[in-house]
Amino acid sequence: MLFVEKFGGSSLAGVERVRCAARLIADTVRAGHSVAAVLSAQGKTTDALLSTAAHYSRSLDMLLATGEQASVALMAMTLEEMGLPAVSLTGWQAGVGTDGTYGDAHIRRLSMERVRRELDEGKVVLIAGFQGVSPGNDITTLGRGGSDTTAVAAAAALRADECRIYTDVEGVFTADPRLIPEARRLSAVDSEEMLRLASLGSQVLHERSAALALRFAVPLTVLSSLVPAPFR
Repeated sequence: MLFVEKFGGSSLAGVERVRCAARLIADTVRAGHSVAAVLSAQGKTTDALLSTAAHYSRSLDMLLATGEQASVALMAMTLEEMGLPAVSLTGWQAGVGTDGTYGDAHIRRLSMERVRRELDEGKVVLIAGFQGVSPGNDITTLGRGGSDTTAVAAAAALRADECRIYTDVEGVFTADPRLIPEARRLSAVDSEEMLRLASLGSQVLHERSAALALRFAVPLTVLSSLVPAPFR
């Protein structure tokens, strides 16, 4: 089976959390499955980079994309230390083609040829989320929640068996449990309901990615990277 596993910034904030995420990827591989993982920038990296510039431009997108590129490189090194072959790819290396809108680009094409080739060679493929390349071959970024969009789009293009979104909460709740302790965890949410929650401001999944999941019938699971569940 092929799984696309996405790890958000909070799941990668620091060495120990990177190692925890690496163990989750390793568990999937050692269970006999293939993994393409989409990573966000670590912690508050994007906010820190944004604070250095005042407006969106080609140069700012180039700067912001470095956060995710650092994440995939660090994860590749971590997995290789664990004995798992891995390759880190930028958005353009993974075949993520976008329009030319800086700061809020939309994915227009996905080749994924390099990703498929690396998977066929038995490697864990690590894709820098949140970024792509414009028709003019400039680096673009997909806006807030862009790594979710990358993950769902990749899962659709690769026809993955499941797309797993790892975050710092244990699934989808009726409200943010970090702010509202009495929020209830939902055992299952269909794609239309997930899109409605996302459109109302749920931070579990970005609205654009929820719409893609509904359109292409991508099976989605939201899991905690901090309180791992047994592999299933």
